[in-house]
Amino acid sequence: MIDPGTGPARAANCPGGVGQCQEMSPAWLPPTGNPYNAPTMFQNPEIPLDTLPSVDSVQWQALAPAYKRLRQLQALLVAGAASVPLLIVTFLAGLAALQVVFIWLTWAILSTALLLWPTLSLPRRGYVVRDRDIIFRHGVVWRSVTAIPFNRIQHVETSSTPFDRKFELATLQLFTAGGSSGDLKIDGLESRTAEQLRVFVLQKTGASIEHA
Repeated sequence: MIDPGTGPARAANCPGGVGQCQEMSPAWLPPTGNPYNAPTMFQNPEIPLDTLPSVDSVQWQALAPAYKRLRQLQALLVAGAASVPLLIVTFLAGLAALQVVFIWLTWAILSTALLLWPTLSLPRRGYVVRDRDIIFRHGVVWRSVTAIPFNRIQHVETSSTPFDRKFELATLQLFTAGGSSGDLKIDGLESRTAEQLRVFVLQKTGASIEHA
């Protein structure tokens, strides 16, 4: 085997001749110190936790104010629909007065909680659109924050129910690769805002769009 530091191999690595190689440091190596173009060693430096970006520092965008009225209307309809069979049961069952009072008092408490729930939950919902992703948070007791990078989005669509259209609202759904259902669903958006977000995501991802 020929020593790369001597003989023809050394001359081949020294375009100006062996004499010039002696002036190089170290010995015959090129200035890069990597004569065989070997891959550099993998590096994975540690990142201090205090340098990570904070989600709390972003400016959360609230949902449409009309969404609260829609949710309260839906709760009122549910409570009203539930009261009809409850009224029939308590009338035909021949229950004692104390039992009837207990049943209706429980129904009143649950209906009130159902009506007040949007006031508590909706202020804790919000979204943020950034240059590379979109973030959505929700939850009162169990809170969740979801971030979807634009380069993972394969499909995006907007949809609306008859009630949504009455209040000029729409829902935005984002689908990532391999997902069969929406990976991120943001309801309670103004129709105009939902359409603007749909077009923006389309420009960012180039994904196929189906506007329901």
